[in-house]
Amino acid sequence: MLRGCSGALAGGLVMLAVLLLAGWLLTTRTGSAGPGTGMLLGHWLAAVVAVAAQVVADHRVDRTGTLAALGVLGVGAATLGTYWL
Repeated sequence: MLRGCSGALAGGLVMLAVLLLAGWLLTTRTGSAGPGTGMLLGHWLAAVVAVAAQVVADHRVDRTGTLAALGVLGVGAATLGTYWL
């Protein structure tokens, strides 16, 4: 169950990063206010780290896999808490 939740969160972070990129591209073309470069890079970095940790969690059924899954949850919580609260 932990690995399923962390997998969903990792996928959600990737989707959020893609949506932010689309919003950034749209707002830079129209001159509107939108997500800044720091927010965009932060989300992409978090998505890459979360996916890498999720790959480890999916391939290891021992303590390392559990810690990797918990790491995904930590990265997700830190990213959402930093940028969205």
